[in-house]
Amino acid sequence: MSDTPDAVKATRSEERGAGRPSSGGRAHPLARFLVRRILLAVLMAWGITLVTFVLTNLVPGDPVAANLGQRALGDPAIVAQWRAEHGLDKPLWQQYALHLQGLLQGDLGTSQQSHRPVSQDLAEFVPATLELAGAAILVSLVLGVAFGVIAALRRDRLADHTLRLLSLIGISVPTFWLALIAFYVFFYRLQLTPGSGRVDAALGSAPAVTGLQTVDALLAGRWDIFSSAVGHLITPALVLALYTIGLLTRFTRSAVLEVLGQDYVRAARAKGLPGRVILFRYVLRSALVPIITVAGLAFGSLLSGTVLVEAIFAWPGIGQYAYKSATTLDLPAVMGVGLVVGVVYLVINLIVDFLYGVIDPRVRLQ
Repeated sequence: MSDTPDAVKATRSEERGAGRPSSGGRAHPLARFLVRRILLAVLMAWGITLVTFVLTNLVPGDPVAANLGQRALGDPAIVAQWRAEHGLDKPLWQQYALHLQGLLQGDLGTSQQSHRPVSQDLAEFVPATLELAGAAILVSLVLGVAFGVIAALRRDRLADHTLRLLSLIGISVPTFWLALIAFYVFFYRLQLTPGSGRVDAALGSAPAVTGLQTVDALLAGRWDIFSSAVGHLITPALVLALYTIGLLTRFTRSAVLEVLGQDYVRAARAKGLPGRVILFRYVLRSALVPIITVAGLAFGSLLSGTVLVEAIFAWPGIGQYAYKSATTLDLPAVMGVGLVVGVVYLVINLIVDFLYGVIDPRVRLQ
């Protein structure tokens, strides 16, 4: 016996409803995906505090000798007083508990060198490194992805071989050597770029709002400071970006070539779709997942690996602060830097995970 019209409508309604989550109890898959990632990030943040504390205290050397000097070490009363002031007279587990309690209250401790709160020091130095690393990753994304796409579309042609050679050079050249050469050639010999620092000393600095010289200059309407900040930023940013450009070029080329061989791309070509539509709607979207992964890791590496470039260009960033803190065994400052870099990695991973879920729905449904 055939189904009645009412039964057919009910069956079709159930089929349509089975394909999507009910609006009553379950959240959107992307929201659930992000909540899981955030909870995991909180757990990893606690792990970062533990690892940085343990590794910092395992570093060979005596912070008392590094900060007081040999003459003060001969006075046990001074040594005991210094250890008590900085909490070094307590067991390690108790020191970590006090450190964790301070972190929950927003207190990173007091630097043993500057005698200022570590959070205040980091608020001064971190924006400089963020500005430098942000400019480098922006240039890397634009040039690296463009070069990789061009190399893939011109496979085994002159453009492909040239870009692959340049990317290999970018990956192979040491960053500190390239920074020295760039500083010597473009500043000392040709005088095409400004010298060291973030802005010309005669101009001063724009009123601090974000700590980023370019952004603060724009907010204050100081175009002279903005142009000077951009001029000082170009050379160190390009030096830092060269390795990432080479890395992204090779990864983008590989990812795009893999997607170009898929059946749905051939079907899109057979349908007569324009090449621009195929490239941006089908190829690049599918290739973005590995590209985003590499870009996220590259930004974290840029942020934590700017020590030598900052030293050569006298860039007052977190790299210089971390180096000086490590050489003087300034334990609160070292732990503060480690925590900041770790949190930056976590934030980048959260952003990458969010972009995964937006680009590829299969990721958030797993």
